[in-house]
Amino acid sequence: MALAFVYHTVGDLTVGKPDLVEFHDTETLKSAIQAIADSPGGSIPIWKKNVNAHEDNELRQQRFVGMLSSLDIAAFLANTATSSQDQSLDMDRKLNSPVSEVVVPNNSLLKIVDPSTRLIDALELMKQGVKRLLVHKCLVWKGSCKHFSVVYYSRWLKNIESSNSKQTSMNFQASSTSSPSRVTSIPNKFCCLSREDVLRFIIGYLGALAPLPLTSMAHLGAINSHYNTVESFKPAIEAAKATPTDSIAVAVVEQTPEGKNKIIGEISAHKLWKCDYIAASWALANLSAGQFVMGVEDNDNNSDIETELSVDTKRPKRFSSRSIRFLSNPSGPGIFGQSRSMYRGRSAPLTCKVKSTLAAVMAQMLSHRATHVWVTEDERDDVLVGIVGYADILDAVTKPPTAFIRATKSTEIM
Repeated sequence: MALAFVYHTVGDLTVGKPDLVEFHDTETLKSAIQAIADSPGGSIPIWKKNVNAHEDNELRQQRFVGMLSSLDIAAFLANTATSSQDQSLDMDRKLNSPVSEVVVPNNSLLKIVDPSTRLIDALELMKQGVKRLLVHKCLVWKGSCKHFSVVYYSRWLKNIESSNSKQTSMNFQASSTSSPSRVTSIPNKFCCLSREDVLRFIIGYLGALAPLPLTSMAHLGAINSHYNTVESFKPAIEAAKATPTDSIAVAVVEQTPEGKNKIIGEISAHKLWKCDYIAASWALANLSAGQFVMGVEDNDNNSDIETELSVDTKRPKRFSSRSIRFLSNPSGPGIFGQSRSMYRGRSAPLTCKVKSTLAAVMAQMLSHRATHVWVTEDERDDVLVGIVGYADILDAVTKPPTAFIRATKSTEIM
């Protein structure tokens, strides 16, 4: 475990972060769709309105309702698409429904922490399932741009200085005594840190984490074999009803002759992020999981897959992979069920190999702003082994060196 996690604080990650703008459970789904498009990970925290003149952290924590994802909204609208006789009018009514009708209450997904909280402690919270950290905004002392951690842990830092730098440490102490530095919280000003923010901070310290970054995910034990799947021939709506994993993703699979899962796509909040929710909800309600992840191209001959998808126009619009921003390979076969190779384009699930290194997977997740990566066999690109999410990455980077050394040795013996 890198010392950076010990002496850095949560306040170090708040520099440049915008103030929190609460999204209340009385807002409409239309407003939520726009807010989700502007947020990381395809989800937003939902709050109850504040009715207290003076609110402490405990009362604020109680006002937090839960996280609302793009998949939650699409699944809610999909129920409308299957049951309503007048889909356009009912869809418009559903889009104006309050968020409270959709969000699943879970008060443990967000925690309020002090900016002086050690980063290692924040990582432990996120490993346990916390998806957002609410941090007090702080006033930085005038004329300085030092890290918060230097303020809170300056004495500890001086204690670990080498003997060659004792004089520098004494000068630092003298300057601190003559002009003491303070960091004070701004009342009712908070910023929100996501797990993506933490991962971006950690990737800047890969050198301090050596040899972890160049160790395979398998040797680190970071591959999660407990993931949700739905077979391609089953209704797509079943994926939305499945118990979500930490990354809120369900793999769409086909069985190989050997009885293994072959991944052909995924249904997740990440894939539906910034999508056309009306088209996506219709597809969830009417298509199989395989058709949903493949999309139905505009030039298909399947004229029966047509419906009213827009609340603003009466012109029929055919569901397409482009309707929900799924762009499959235009040169490949366009009809689901034909022989095909691994998917290409935005409909392709993000995958890595069993032997992929920690650094490679972290870079992959951040470059695609993904909440997870599917792990496949080294020999075959599409045979599913497991999934790696934020919690798995955070667990790997905080492991003591002896943990993965033992795993490596036992693997070599086998």
